[in-house]
Amino acid sequence: MITKKDISFIQPSRNNLKYLKWSYDSIRKNAGPEPTICVADDFSNDGTWEWCQEMMSKDPNFKALRNEGPTRLGHTILYDRLINELATTPIVGIYHADMWLCPGALESVLEHIKPMTVVSLTRIEPDLHPAGPEKVLIEGAPTEPEDFNEDWFMEFFNNYLPQVKDKTTEGIFAPWFLFKEDFTSIGGHDPLYAPQSKEDSDIFNRFLLNGYKLVQTWEGAVFHLTCRGSRFNPTLTEVGKESDEWLAQNIRSTRNFIRKWGHFVKHDKFMMPVVPHKYDVEFKVTNADARTINILEPWCSRMTIDCPQEIIDEYIKLEQPNTKFDLTMRFNTSGESDIMSDIIVEFDARSLTQNSYNFIQQLSEIFDFNEFESGEYEFDIFKIKVNRVKHYENTLINL
Repeated sequence: MITKKDISFIQPSRNNLKYLKWSYDSIRKNAGPEPTICVADDFSNDGTWEWCQEMMSKDPNFKALRNEGPTRLGHTILYDRLINELATTPIVGIYHADMWLCPGALESVLEHIKPMTVVSLTRIEPDLHPAGPEKVLIEGAPTEPEDFNEDWFMEFFNNYLPQVKDKTTEGIFAPWFLFKEDFTSIGGHDPLYAPQSKEDSDIFNRFLLNGYKLVQTWEGAVFHLTCRGSRFNPTLTEVGKESDEWLAQNIRSTRNFIRKWGHFVKHDKFMMPVVPHKYDVEFKVTNADARTINILEPWCSRMTIDCPQEIIDEYIKLEQPNTKFDLTMRFNTSGESDIMSDIIVEFDARSLTQNSYNFIQQLSEIFDFNEFESGEYEFDIFKIKVNRVKHYENTLINL
């Protein structure tokens, strides 16, 4: 029988000490001493590592490691280091430092957890982001630990619980828990997205494609201050204002997600991933320039273009540091494909409009909806040659 002692909380942190302390206190108060808490200090300078050392001396179920820097690793890497190096329990939970664990949360996880199942707790949050049916927003709720009133919140929570008795929906977001073996068997998070952003959507797609059941329990919950570890990190920005660091990395990670999956992140209203088929698509483009290449390159497997090689070389020089994809393999200037692409989309870059670009962004869904067979098709400015129809998304499950 699995119990709370079989669960490890996985918490990377960078200059989040006051949140870590607040989160730690809630776990110990509402889940007891049995769960393991694993913290990664990502080269903080706010006393986080000193606190971790103190806690390891006091709490036998507290473990920590430190990135000595000076380069930030980010939670994409540190989640996996904590799971692979420190967590010895059969169940692990991806958890944020700005989360306050509600009473009964782990009991709800244990009620629903089983092999090949991921259990998410419901987030109760301040109204910093638009409302959604997968979370609970409280107008004017606090965004800092020092403003959090436990008596006020518990009155709210005790009124909330009877309304969600036995309620579950299908979806996934942090905090989420699963068997460690199910995490490691597909390779964990993809370092393509380091230090952060889109690594969660990527692994959620892979969970779904690998046949995992994704369950949200509504009786198990956290109060979530919202994005205090990265997007609204107080050392970089203020509440509700995305940091420049986060914005720049989000652009890089979004482009890499598109390169890998062929589409933007997609999910239903309950945050259940939606994964269109992945196709092998070549763009054959005339009259391309540097701006066109920057816009189009992530959306295809390769490009055959007629622009000067120095333009391509300059693009690769600037973009290669942002991706683990070998960009030299994504261009062909000979006019003939080196390999026989499954699908070739041919067009003149000078004719691109916003509608044309929208079409490119929706290629996966368009191919899925129309159930194309081998042959030639035309739409708007595009000539489409389908040599074969193959799906590649299942090749992306394992790293």
